[in-house]
Amino acid sequence: MDIIGLLPQFGGFALTILAFVVALSVIVAVHEYGHYIVGRWSGIHADVFSLGFGPILYSRVDKRGTRWQIAALPFGGFVKFAGDANAASGKDAEAMEEVAQDPAALRRTMHGAPLWARTLTVAAGPAFNFIMSILVFAGMFMVQGQPRDPLTVGEVLTLPGGAQELQPGDEIVAVAGVPAPAFDDVEAWDPFRDAMPERRTLDYTVRRDGGETIVAGPFLLPPYIQRVAPRSAADDIDLRPGDVITAIDGEPIFAFDQLKRSVEGSNGRVLLLDVWREGQTLQFALAPKRVDEPQPEGGFSTEWRIGIVGGMAIEPATEATGIGAALGGGVSQTWSVIESSLSGIYHMITGAISTCNMSGVIGIAETSGSLASQGAESFIWFIAVLSVAVGLLNLFPIPALDGGHLVFYAYEAVSGRPPSDRALQVLMATGIALILTLMLFAIGNDIFCP
Repeated sequence: MDIIGLLPQFGGFALTILAFVVALSVIVAVHEYGHYIVGRWSGIHADVFSLGFGPILYSRVDKRGTRWQIAALPFGGFVKFAGDANAASGKDAEAMEEVAQDPAALRRTMHGAPLWARTLTVAAGPAFNFIMSILVFAGMFMVQGQPRDPLTVGEVLTLPGGAQELQPGDEIVAVAGVPAPAFDDVEAWDPFRDAMPERRTLDYTVRRDGGETIVAGPFLLPPYIQRVAPRSAADDIDLRPGDVITAIDGEPIFAFDQLKRSVEGSNGRVLLLDVWREGQTLQFALAPKRVDEPQPEGGFSTEWRIGIVGGMAIEPATEATGIGAALGGGVSQTWSVIESSLSGIYHMITGAISTCNMSGVIGIAETSGSLASQGAESFIWFIAVLSVAVGLLNLFPIPALDGGHLVFYAYEAVSGRPPSDRALQVLMATGIALILTLMLFAIGNDIFCP
């Protein structure tokens, strides 16, 4: 049973908050554990490992003297290392003076550890975010498997109208006389799709029981909704995975490309959709939104979109994905998120795309709730994507972030001494002000951007 699928009974707002807290807690726990464990391996003692801020709900002290705690405000976390200057005050400061007189004790503090240990400890947080994402993506690739070649019917979807004579196990040789390409031959699929005649029912040449036969089936790429993008036009009107769009403004459609052409040519005009859902026909009014989409060759293209991903009229049969291939896919997917994130930031800075593409905490929470409502698989995938984003953000050379500390350490490595206390205070204050400004700007986008 998909427990995530039961969550909507708590209400949309409760689901959004719960999903956001779960996603953030997992990502923060992994990030802070990276700091903690590499610090421990490097000989730096951690006084406190905290999930959340504010009043402590639960805590315990382990045999190494580290207090593990859960606090009331679940919107972050931290590791307080021994000698952490940001936390040292009052009795802590007095204790530090005593530690300074003991070289062995000083070595176990953050500021008393060698440069290599401090650098590895700080870099470990973002690194663990990336490692987590790679492993999650790889695990999902292994669970999902990879489509079998040649394209083979695993499951026949229930679609409205049209003949359906395909059976599980059929190997699709051709559709309407057009040879079917290998599933992973990306370049061949566009010509294959374009060559298929747009008819409600097509002839499929299939290999069945050792021989070839021709059977009738629906258009291979129907206007079937496989996924709904969070905070999209489709999400706003509650279109769902499994829905089939059967008509636009009263005109019947049966191919996804028909839907795509109508949306792209709408110029934002409201479209009236007939939607088939579990045997019932529902009607929706939907206004496409302008969306900046990353392109495979780099850069962005601004298009009218409603925010759905289509699927085939069948569920392809799959075969197991090897560990090596899955890990390779995990690395590739993680790098793709990094590339698209950096490209998006660059294009927002240059004005090529709208700054509305930057989401704040409200947008992230809404996305969490939307994907959680679509099932565990979508939600887990989102956590992995968000983990990459958090790791990347923390590497930016902004004081108060991990990247800022790494810049300080690089300065120390070159000059032979750390920045002065006064310079650190000014830079940290500047960094915090910049982060708060960006957060407020992003929240403004969540509220005011369409």
